[in-house]
Amino acid sequence: MNKVLSKATEHYKAQITGGMKSIDVPEWEAKIYYKPVMTLADQAKILEYHNKGNLVDALIETLITRAKTEDGKQMFQQGQRSILKNEVDPEIITRVVTEMNAGYTKAEAELGN
Repeated sequence: MNKVLSKATEHYKAQITGGMKSIDVPEWEAKIYYKPVMTLADQAKILEYHNKGNLVDALIETLITRAKTEDGKQMFQQGQRSILKNEVDPEIITRVVTEMNAGYTKAEAELGN
């Protein structure tokens, strides 16, 4: 591995293994944890929905992919997609995902500086 690639992978490992951020969701009596960065594979799944114009599924995929419990386990599963999409307040999902993405956008901006 060359020096630049080695530094790039070290940097990413530090971010991905670093601490999680959290969002309080009082309506759900819950705290959702998430990493401030995503893998390209996770981004690709979300962008696939977005590029097809399916913004609702992009929101749901973001929530499923990023939302974790305090111990780092997935909070939601793919099999719960329909419930999240049809039986959960969309304004809260939008608020949570927007907050997660705001942190992600900030992390991206810091990488660019």
